[in-house]
Amino acid sequence: MVVVMTADATASDLASVVERVEAAGGEAFVSRGESRTVVGLVGDVTGFHDLNLRALPGVMEVVRVSTPYKLVSREHHDPSTVYVGTTRVPIGPGTFTLIAGPCAVETPEQTLAAAQMAAAAGATLLRGGAYKPRTSPYAFQGLGEAGLAILADVRAETGLPIVTEVVDPNDVDLVASYADMLQVGTRNAQNFSLLAAVGDTGKPVMLKRGMSSTIEEWLLAAEYVAQRGNLGIVLCERGIRTFETTTRNTLDISAVPVCQSLSHLPIVVDPSHSGGRRNLVVPLSRAAIAIGADGIIVDVHPHPDAAIVDGAHALEGGDLRDLASAVRQLPPMVGRRPALPTERRPAA
Repeated sequence: MVVVMTADATASDLASVVERVEAAGGEAFVSRGESRTVVGLVGDVTGFHDLNLRALPGVMEVVRVSTPYKLVSREHHDPSTVYVGTTRVPIGPGTFTLIAGPCAVETPEQTLAAAQMAAAAGATLLRGGAYKPRTSPYAFQGLGEAGLAILADVRAETGLPIVTEVVDPNDVDLVASYADMLQVGTRNAQNFSLLAAVGDTGKPVMLKRGMSSTIEEWLLAAEYVAQRGNLGIVLCERGIRTFETTTRNTLDISAVPVCQSLSHLPIVVDPSHSGGRRNLVVPLSRAAIAIGADGIIVDVHPHPDAAIVDGAHALEGGDLRDLASAVRQLPPMVGRRPALPTERRPAA
């Protein structure tokens, strides 16, 4: 069961709901979104009906949600927009957001060059990895805080808010002090202590789908973040593991409309890590736009052949120009406009 508060509900109104639920032996999880606050109730649903919560000040409606992911469910909830950074770049319905940058931060020069390439292609958010969870323990694991500092310097130079991955719950506060959006990668998609920790920061979160996760498992992972009071979640379809070996992963393009029918959360697509090859990135990006994704997250690098991580699919030159053309021309055909940082929160 979920209690939806009115846009003008006060802190006292919210506290009254929580107190009444807890007095009845239930638990109340408060989650704040851009335009409304919802309270997820755990306990005796039949008993909650007797509390007459709908009569309390500040309560708009009380609804029984049939899905196991109560707070991120599409039931009784319009599609959400998540705003990133102080410039409030939107990710959500009606807009299309290009997120681009180097898979791994290597040097200040490489990161700045990649960011400038991304911005020239139409990106309004900068992705870059300072912490890299790798399959091999001998592979490059990232620069850590030094990489975060480089990203912060590049943000100051370009104005692009930062999307970067966090892999350890112990590093969440550090990464959040630099980042505008925290990314949880596929290998940590069911690291529940990490999901709770990023939820506690209140920062927007990009949650990649686990490489073997069902859509329900993915949405339940998002529920861990939402249950900590944070509805600023963006889902990312990045390909799943199947029997097919000709691509790095299998892009489940159907996940976009399926998630949009089940959840109010925005969803973006990662054509770089799904295809794994440079010649697949632009076609998969076109497919993501056509299917109705809210954005894409793409790897770019000034010198892909010299990249420490994932140079095989990083874009430059003509490939990046083709991506820029697709991002400029195709979204209007499906009723979307570029996600600009000057956009502001819609009226509640």
